[in-house]
Amino acid sequence: MKLEYYGHSCFCMTFASGTRIVTDPYGDVGFRMPRTEADLVTVSHGHYDHCNVAAVGGAPEVLSSPVTCEKRGVNISAIPCFHDDAHGAKRGKNLIFRFRAEGLNLCHLGDLGEPENERIIEELRGTDVLLIPVGGHYTIDAVEAKEYVRRISPKLVIPMHYFTDGLQVDIAGLQPFLSLFEASSILRYGGQIDLDRNFVASHSGKIIVMERIRYGS
Repeated sequence: MKLEYYGHSCFCMTFASGTRIVTDPYGDVGFRMPRTEADLVTVSHGHYDHCNVAAVGGAPEVLSSPVTCEKRGVNISAIPCFHDDAHGAKRGKNLIFRFRAEGLNLCHLGDLGEPENERIIEELRGTDVLLIPVGGHYTIDAVEAKEYVRRISPKLVIPMHYFTDGLQVDIAGLQPFLSLFEASSILRYGGQIDLDRNFVASHSGKIIVMERIRYGS
């Protein structure tokens, strides 16, 4: 699987079969999404910085509700949770998407806002790659994200939904989250990683910081 980071909470997964899945495409957040096409788009919730399906070419099928299904060789589960710590009273609901293919289990937490939810932790045990929001304010913050990482114990962690240059969303940067881990466990990559079982096994326990692919790349 090739994993590309488009910024904010948006990733593109390209599988060996050619199937492409884009997660949480964003609207006007201060920078533009790269040009891309996909077969499937997953939307964790209906806020403008996560649901800009029109930015993705290729007439993709959109998954935006709780579901368990197989699409183009990928097993997908959408797990309902809340966008805040008040059972949705502040910001509504959120979906966690879990993808299983090519011997890997990857989870995208969307805008998870519930700190240390036991049901979610149990659901996500056995995760190989965890894409987790860390910027706080609208989601769990750095400390809460660290606790999820500790309890779920994924092999790899990729932080998302944090402040970067140009972003016009009021969230914290990445450093508060990274400061909670040993420097030796943090690796920095470009905008693309080729994920397979060997890569995951050889990098187990690492935090992978990906660089955003820019518009026009």
